[in-house]
Amino acid sequence: MRKGVFFLLFGIWVMLAVAEAVAEEGRTGNSSSRRPKDVNIGALLTVNSVIGRSVKPAIIAAVDDVNSDTSVLGDTHLNLILHDTNCSGFIGTIEALELMEKDVVAAIGPQSSTIAHVISHVVNELHVPLLSFGATDPTLAALQYPYFLRTTQNDYYQMSAVADVVNYFEWKEVIAIFVDDDYGRNGVSTLGDWLAQKRAKIAYKAALTSGASANDISEVLTTVNLMESRVYVVHVNPDTGLEIFVAAKKLGMMSSGYVWITTEWLPAVMDPTPPDSTTTALLQGVVALRQHTPDSALKKSFAAKWGNIKSKETSGFNSYALYAYDSVWLLARALDTFLKSGESITFSSVPKLQSTNGSELRLSALHTFNEGPRLLQSILSTNFTGLTGEFRFDQDKTLIHPAYDVLNIVGTGFRTVGYWSNLSGLSLDSPEKLYAKPLNSSSDTKRLYSVIWPGDTSVTPRGWVFPNNGKPLRIVVPYRHSYKEVVTKDVRSPQGVRGYSIDVFEAAVNLLPYPVPRKYILYGDGVRNPSYSNLVAAVADDTYDAAVGDVTIITNRTRIVDFTQPYMESGLVIVVPVKKSKTSPWAFLRPFTFEMWLVTGGFFLLVGFVVWILEHRLNSEFRGPPSQQIITIFWFTFSTMFFSHRENTVSTLGRLVLLLWLFVVLIINSSYTASLTSILTVQQLSSRIEGIDGMISSNDPIGIQDGSFARNYLVQELNIAESRIRPLKDTTDYINALRLGPNRGGVAAIVDELPYVEIFMTYTKCEFRIVGQEFTKSGWGFAFQRDSPLALDLSTAILQLSENGELQRIHDKWLTSSSCPAQATEIDINSLSLNSFWGLFLICGIACCISLGIYFSRVLCQYRRFNPDLEEPHETLEPESARRSSRRTLRSTSFKDLIEFYDRKEAEIKEMLRRNKRQINGHNDLPG
Repeated sequence: MRKGVFFLLFGIWVMLAVAEAVAEEGRTGNSSSRRPKDVNIGALLTVNSVIGRSVKPAIIAAVDDVNSDTSVLGDTHLNLILHDTNCSGFIGTIEALELMEKDVVAAIGPQSSTIAHVISHVVNELHVPLLSFGATDPTLAALQYPYFLRTTQNDYYQMSAVADVVNYFEWKEVIAIFVDDDYGRNGVSTLGDWLAQKRAKIAYKAALTSGASANDISEVLTTVNLMESRVYVVHVNPDTGLEIFVAAKKLGMMSSGYVWITTEWLPAVMDPTPPDSTTTALLQGVVALRQHTPDSALKKSFAAKWGNIKSKETSGFNSYALYAYDSVWLLARALDTFLKSGESITFSSVPKLQSTNGSELRLSALHTFNEGPRLLQSILSTNFTGLTGEFRFDQDKTLIHPAYDVLNIVGTGFRTVGYWSNLSGLSLDSPEKLYAKPLNSSSDTKRLYSVIWPGDTSVTPRGWVFPNNGKPLRIVVPYRHSYKEVVTKDVRSPQGVRGYSIDVFEAAVNLLPYPVPRKYILYGDGVRNPSYSNLVAAVADDTYDAAVGDVTIITNRTRIVDFTQPYMESGLVIVVPVKKSKTSPWAFLRPFTFEMWLVTGGFFLLVGFVVWILEHRLNSEFRGPPSQQIITIFWFTFSTMFFSHRENTVSTLGRLVLLLWLFVVLIINSSYTASLTSILTVQQLSSRIEGIDGMISSNDPIGIQDGSFARNYLVQELNIAESRIRPLKDTTDYINALRLGPNRGGVAAIVDELPYVEIFMTYTKCEFRIVGQEFTKSGWGFAFQRDSPLALDLSTAILQLSENGELQRIHDKWLTSSSCPAQATEIDINSLSLNSFWGLFLICGIACCISLGIYFSRVLCQYRRFNPDLEEPHETLEPESARRSSRRTLRSTSFKDLIEFYDRKEAEIKEMLRRNKRQINGHNDLPG
């Protein structure tokens, strides 16, 4: 008995071991032996729709091609199970649940983004990959939907292309007309984000219900036609989109001046079924985007076969059909890789649905695809070249190389005016060419061919008009208290305002090629100037549409509003008081100090005496009685002051001294004249502030115009203490504050803009002066809300006013230019001292000393050679040694003889020296 039991257990163990070995061999052997014969795949689409009629035959054709190609799945065949979602979220969900009951390993579709959102939750639970060829909603790329794979282009890129087209034609506002579902709302939201990056915006979102009636569409278009923007972006479903253009045609919105841009739904309508002449006439000038697919051999082959596989409802195919065809092949290749790796296809019950067995919905029939995650990874890693080009996913589960054709409907069909790709943006070259060569980011490549717009015009529409809703432009005008010539209230004018700025604005508006309804609104109470920063902020927050007045263009304001071209140059300057010149009977003595006068007079006498010494023996004009010679010295030396001396100088040394002295006299005369002129005529500054540096370093109070941006500039940019700032209301406050000065409760200087200062100078008759240079460079402009197209047009008009001289004429009418000097001349009012001239006097003194030294050396040499004894006859001649001894003794003991010798004329001395020489030579020749 025991032996029987033992053999029984041993037999069972052997059988289990054999079974395990067989199973192991099956797992490690040829996997093809375990391939399933059939694999169920699903398809979800709205059969009776523009996209469905084109996609359905493409999917069926793709399944047939896969099943007939044994190189892909071998003996395994795809079993297509197609369910019609009827373009309903509710029915689509039910159809999807029914499809999941049939144990499909993947589903192709749906074409609707709304249905995709709902079904994605189902496939997430059942681990069934969902390959959608038509759900383009950008939000479906979220991590919330791991089993959703978009096998077409994402609207995230399509809206980027639309934004690039808008930016290319320099439009700043668009109106979005969209279907109010997940597809429409999320697409338009993405468009708004892209436009914001290009400083444009969606001015209005016109929502339509799915399947909206003609009356509903007409009401929406009537509303948007009353608005400012004339650029319409249409993002709706293909089945009802043409009704929008039917209504637009009736309302006259397909004429010149309108811009219509559609997303890919319009080519999806027109590609499968060639439109008739009525439809193309309806769409003339429309710009549309279409998913770009290269003109490859595969695509041409598919087009050739299409005549055999097309359905009765369509005669052509659109890009959705191409992506659906490639989606089937993507799944087939991924399944082939999946099965070759030894994976099996198994399903299991969903534990969460076991408690619903009593429900008539039969939810317990749904099964989880156990190998779904691995098949998903196989799909994501598969890449091949299909009808739509290279088919491969990036790390975000998005198809690589998104690209679109930019089409223009002209004549009987589409005309390609360019391309858009994620690589280069807009371009005339196809994406295939761009990817094949190095990236060129030059703006020259980002262009399109010319577009024919509605109204059969090639001129790019302006893109906006003034709204026809009866609302004029709200223009805020500062109600000034001071300088009313610029802008102020005017009760007698129909406009209610007047001034220089108003006239410039009105003249610019009159140059525009369209009417500008406007209403002026005063800002402020007129008691004091309003805050211009608050005024600009009111424009930015849409309280007003524009600000017209003396609004200075500064950096902080340009961040929140747009300014026109400046119509008046401006900049901050410093105004200070000046002292009036005071004259006196003795003002002519002020140019020089006492020491300077004393030294100058001494040198006049010194030079006169030196010249007399040098000229006395040679020049008869410097000889005569002593009294006459003294008078000659004084007359000659002081007449050189006016270069009117009549005495001629004949000696070389005398001329040298006189030449240097006349140069010194020239410098002294020029300096004296300039200093005296300045003292008598130039007004002097009474403020210690002489420019921007002096203003910063000073502690004196500074005045500014009430409401001006100067306060913030001085405090924030120049770091001047706010306690030093004194706001002043009008010109009376300006005058009083400057006259009082900082020590009596006034200000040391006023900082204001140059145009105001010029008017102020005219009022005060040049009592005050500008010091330093303008330390800001700006101008006055008209402020508009950000991206307002009117700002650009008015800038052009202002330039025209400047070129034709009208701007200057308006300026001369209101603002009289000041005749005061633009800047006070500051001079040193101190008398000129000897420090400025001692170098000249030193040179002149040295010249005099050298000349006298040379002269007296010559005189002494002559005197040593001169012997007065030889002038009288002698009977007896003394020996030579005795004569020399006697001559030295006589000369050394008689100074009077030296003076007498000097007083003789040079000619007499020379004659005496010659006679003495002859006499001496004669005595030497006598016989011993």
